[in-house]
Amino acid sequence: MTPMTSESAQSPSQGAASTPIRVMLVDDSAVVRGLVTRILEAEPGIQIAASVGNGQMALSSLERNEIDVVILDIEMPIMDGMTALPKLLAADPGLKIIMQSTLTLKGADISMRALEMGAADYIPKPTATKDLAGGAEFKAELVGKIRALGQARHRSPNRPPRPAGAPALRPPPSAPPARVPIHPPGPLSLRNNTPEHPDVIAIGSSTGGPQALFGVLGLMRSGTVSQPILITQHMPATFTTILGEHISRVSGWEAKEGQDGEIIKGGRVYIAPGDFHMVVETKGTDKVIRLNKNPPENFCRPAVDPMLRSIAAAYGKRVLACILTGMGSDGLKGGQAVVASGGTVIAQDEGSSVVWGMPGAVATAGICSAVLPLPEIAPWIMKLATRR
Repeated sequence: MTPMTSESAQSPSQGAASTPIRVMLVDDSAVVRGLVTRILEAEPGIQIAASVGNGQMALSSLERNEIDVVILDIEMPIMDGMTALPKLLAADPGLKIIMQSTLTLKGADISMRALEMGAADYIPKPTATKDLAGGAEFKAELVGKIRALGQARHRSPNRPPRPAGAPALRPPPSAPPARVPIHPPGPLSLRNNTPEHPDVIAIGSSTGGPQALFGVLGLMRSGTVSQPILITQHMPATFTTILGEHISRVSGWEAKEGQDGEIIKGGRVYIAPGDFHMVVETKGTDKVIRLNKNPPENFCRPAVDPMLRSIAAAYGKRVLACILTGMGSDGLKGGQAVVASGGTVIAQDEGSSVVWGMPGAVATAGICSAVLPLPEIAPWIMKLATRR
């Protein structure tokens, strides 16, 4: 979820302790802004820098305030979120923007377009009574994403100087860990091995993952490799359906959610459906997708670890696993299983990741054969996948 500036050339925890994460709320509902304000004001290390009712006001506020993370509603009067999004990013390219979206097909499609346009992530728009009362799940997701994106922002070279007249920053108290751990990585360590030609390609991703997937699969267009591609992206139901449609559009791959009992075929992309773990089992000479609702792993369902463990068991050494941007460490234990079976793991580098939690965890565990900028991942995969 990034090269360091002189200000943040320290550990993520140190950076978080010295500089608060400054948030701007953009929503035409005063009730929703009030809910989010109450949640965030109770969190050490997070400050509400601005709270406004539409995109035009957000642009004006950005000129006067130092902002790290924006919570941006989609439907608003005067200037809606989709109109404001590119304008905010043009004014501050390093800004981390989280879209508020309804968990509907329409909301998922709009959110996916927002991610393609440069939004960092999304959260469900609070509508239910439990959310308006500060539901634990909504709070945990909101705070976890703000912490991860805010810390990434503080390490980003695109962070501009504080605007003239902006309120002075005050050091926050020590922040507790988010429910989904950010997982500050250690020193980079690579394997010295000769990767095997793969029979399957597996990809795990979370925060920033849709954009990374569009980039990798857009370069690795349909027909360039013959292997099946299995993807676990941390997303709710409905959103994974739309993710498949967007991947198909940008890449030409036949991309869709995996179905329980479906035989895996080469040249297709299978996506773990929201709220299901997607795993692989061997059935005779075929490899078959199985979906289950086993307990979440790493606070996630779908999770990357069970997918990778099952793929390692089914395919042995002919596995290529790629861990893309995301917070936490999901994919580390599964990646270790892949390497133990003789397979290959690669990861996205810090500079091109929205959050370098998941790829950083595998990159610093000594199990990666390569750690690459996003534009170099597809060529690396294609070279190995087409080598005989």
